[in-house]
Amino acid sequence: MAHLAQVPSPVGIFPQFFARSSETLVLKEKVLSLTGDDFHIKLANGTPILRVAGKVMSISGRKKVFDEQGNHIFDIVKEHFHIHTTFRVEDAHEKKIMEVKSSFKLMGSKATATFTSQSGKQEILTMRGNWFDTTADITDEAQGNAVVARIDRKLLSGKDIFFGQQTYAVTVAPGVDMALIAALCICLDEKNNEGGS
Repeated sequence: MAHLAQVPSPVGIFPQFFARSSETLVLKEKVLSLTGDDFHIKLANGTPILRVAGKVMSISGRKKVFDEQGNHIFDIVKEHFHIHTTFRVEDAHEKKIMEVKSSFKLMGSKATATFTSQSGKQEILTMRGNWFDTTADITDEAQGNAVVARIDRKLLSGKDIFFGQQTYAVTVAPGVDMALIAALCICLDEKNNEGGS
C-alpha cells in the first residue's frame, strides 16, 4: 500500500486513534458469524486496534465498537426513512457524533461523512471511487480535498472467501482518526452487503 502525506491539521474525534505515521488497517469481516457481522480491525503488522460486534436480530443493525481493552468507544446505527442509505455513529452515551450518507452513481459510488473534529472544526469527508471493485479514496473537502485514506478491497487471500470472510486494507494518513475511518468503511460495507440505494 502507498504511503499518504500528513494532513495539514488533525482530522477526527478520538485522539488515541490518530495515526502518527501513514498506517494501514486490515478489516476482516466474519460474514457467517452467528452474532452478526463481527469485524476485527488490526494494523498491517498484526497489532489489534478495534473490535466491532454486530447484532444479528437488531432492526437498526447496531454495531458496537470497542478498543482492545474492552472499552465501548461508539456505536454504528442504520437510520431508516431516508432517500439515501444513512448511518449515524453514536458515542457511548448515544449522542450522534458522525453521519454517513451513501449514494450510488452510474460511474461508481459516493459517500459523505460529516462530523465535528476534536478541534471544533466541521469536517466533510467524501469517499469517491468504485467500492464494489477495488479501490476508493476518502478526501477532506476542508483541506483542499487532501486524501485522508485509501481503501483497497482486493481480497488479501483466497482462503478468506472459503471461510466466509472479506479482508481489505485501508491506508490512513498521519493525523487522521483511524477509528472514524474504520467506522466509515463499516458503513460502506453494510451498504454494499444490503445492495440498497
